[in-house]
Parts: sequence; structure tokens; C-alpha cells
Amino acid sequence: MTIASFLTRHRRMLLLCGATLALHYAAIDWVGGRLSAQTHRASELPPSLMTAQLRLALPKRVESAPLEEIKPLAKAPRPPAPRPRPVPAPAQPASVEPITPVPVSAAEADNGLAAALADAPIAVGESTAAQPGAAQAQSGTPPPDVAQGETPASAAPQDGPRQGGRRYKVSLPPSATFDMTVDRVDADGTKWTGAATMTWHTDGNRYQASVEAGVSLLITRLNLLVLRSEGAIDDYGIAPLKVTEKRTRRAETATHFNRDAGTITFSASERSYPLLVGAQDKATVPFQLGGIGRADVNQLGGDIDIQVGEDKEATMFRFQLVGEEEIETKMGKLVTWHLSRPPKPGSYSSRLDIWLAPGLNWYPVQIRNTEASGALTTQTVSTMKMTDK
Repeated sequence: MTIASFLTRHRRMLLLCGATLALHYAAIDWVGGRLSAQTHRASELPPSLMTAQLRLALPKRVESAPLEEIKPLAKAPRPPAPRPRPVPAPAQPASVEPITPVPVSAAEADNGLAAALADAPIAVGESTAAQPGAAQAQSGTPPPDVAQGETPASAAPQDGPRQGGRRYKVSLPPSATFDMTVDRVDADGTKWTGAATMTWHTDGNRYQASVEAGVSLLITRLNLLVLRSEGAIDDYGIAPLKVTEKRTRRAETATHFNRDAGTITFSASERSYPLLVGAQDKATVPFQLGGIGRADVNQLGGDIDIQVGEDKEATMFRFQLVGEEEIETKMGKLVTWHLSRPPKPGSYSSRLDIWLAPGLNWYPVQIRNTEASGALTTQTVSTMKMTDK
């Protein structure tokens, strides 16, 4: 078959295919033109922007509630039925189990309870070796201020005693002798027992007070400390003139209350302090506190500040009323008023607690000294005898 005959026979088919191709080309060309126009117009429009704004929300302010005004502590109630509001008392130390005295030598006793009682013979104050004032005395540093903290001890005193602050009415109790048990618990838990005799004698013009503490042996008693105070009675209560202190294996020391010169001096030190009215020594402090309560119970409602001359320095003791407490003694249960002298930084590190019995002429029936180490020395009355003036 020739090419001519083939084209003749399939002419229609070729024409149809050509027409189809032409139509497709025209359609493609039209669609391409439309797309190009749209693209051109789109390119002329400015680009659209998407923006975002971040907002930080501040926390709402919370108004704090105003602080309540600090109210002063209420003072002791007024008569006729004075019952001070008890303040939670410190935890009482573990009870000391009675220890039957055993035969010991004087040396053994001196190394044991002697060391314990030497620093707190009547639980009033502590050894000056443990006080900042003693270190200052040895180093030559000026002593701490006394009284109300303004006058140095080295200042030249005026004639006669100075007013030390609040003046108290004092009604001293009658003469009496007290036998007391001494229980000590060292910081390491070691327990000691001993006995003490405390005497108070006055004729209304003069007085004598003493404390003798020691350990009981089989047929005798070894005194580890003897403290004796004597002086007059004036408008401020007890007015000591001289107090002596004798410890086992130590020389006797004396503290002098020079009322004409207005100074307190010591045999064991060259230092002197201004003598304030109402000043006491370690043996008379409990009886002076009892006299203050006996004269007017309301005087115990505030702080009781008393200057105390001891060993080598004079310090202001501040007592506070803890509350009314009932204590156990060999005389039975006694209702007492509990006074406490908390530690005072820079002056003394021990706590001193004294229990006075209003029903027994406000006599001190229990005294406890709590040292900074945690050691406790407690003296509790076992028998009491009223004596003639």
C-alpha cells in the first residue's frame, strides 16, 4: 500500500486528530493567559501583614492585714483576792530519786557535791569565773554598767546609797530556821544529794542570815559552804553591811556594803560599785523578796529589780512573777508564788527560781538554779522552826 492510498483512506481520522490538537492548544493558551493576569494583579497588591500583641497581666495586689497592737502584760491582780494569772511555767526537771548516803571520804565529797554546790550554794547567782564580769576584771576591761546601766562602777560615788529605781514597801518575816534538802543533777545526768540549813534572825533593827550547805556522812556532816550576812533594817528593807563566804579548800571572801561612802567593795577584788538603796547579797535576796510580797502583794505584779553584791561584782537581778503553784515538800503540799530571774546576756547566764509561801509568812520554801550548761541545783524546805526574836 502506497502512502497516497493510506492518506486517502485515513484522511478523516487525521483531520479529526488535528482538530482535536488545535482545540487543546487553544484551551491551554486561554487558561495560561488567565493565570498570568491573576498573578500580575496579585503582585501589584501590597503584602498582607499579620501582627500579634503580647499583653502581660500584672498580679493583683493583696493587701496584708494590719498587725495587731502589742498589748502590755497584765500586772498581778489587786486585793482583796490577789490571784496572779499563771503563766506557763518551764518544764520541771526530772524528779531526783533519793539516794541513801554512803560513807565517803572528805576528798571524795569535795570532788563531787562540793564542786556542784560551790558554784550555786544557795542557788542565788553563779560562780564569777563563768561571768563576763570576772573575765573583764582579770583583763582590766572596764566593768559593765550597773543599776540602770548608766554609771560605770569606777565612777566616784556620791555620799550615801543612790536610788536604784523603784522603791518597795517591805515587811520582813519573823525569825526562823529552815532545814532543806539539796538535789543536784549535773549536765551529764549525774545526781547528787545533800542538805542545807538556812537561818533568818531579826529583832526589827538588825538582822543575821546564814546558809550552810554540805553532804551527810555516816555520823557527821561535811560543810562545803558557809555563807553569813549581817546588817541593819531600814526603810528599804534589809540593809546588808557585810557578807562572808567560805568554800571548802578556798579562802574566805567578804563583800562590804559601805553605806557612808556609798560603795560596794570586795576582799577578793579592788573593784568597787556604787551602792544603790535596796541592795542585797546572795543570802538575803530570798527574804527581801518575801518581805516585798508580805508588805503588798501587788508589788510583785511588775518587774522586781534588786542590786546584788556577790563575790567580785554587783549586778542588777530582775525577777518576774511566773504565777501561783503548788509544790511537794516533806512538810506536805505548799501553795507558793513562783518568781523567776531569767538569764541576762552580759550579766549572768543562769536562771534563778524562788518559790515563796504566802501562808508561811512569805518564807522562801524552794530555790532552784539552772546553769547555762543545763545543770540543776534545787533546795526544798524539809522542816521549819519559828524562833524568838
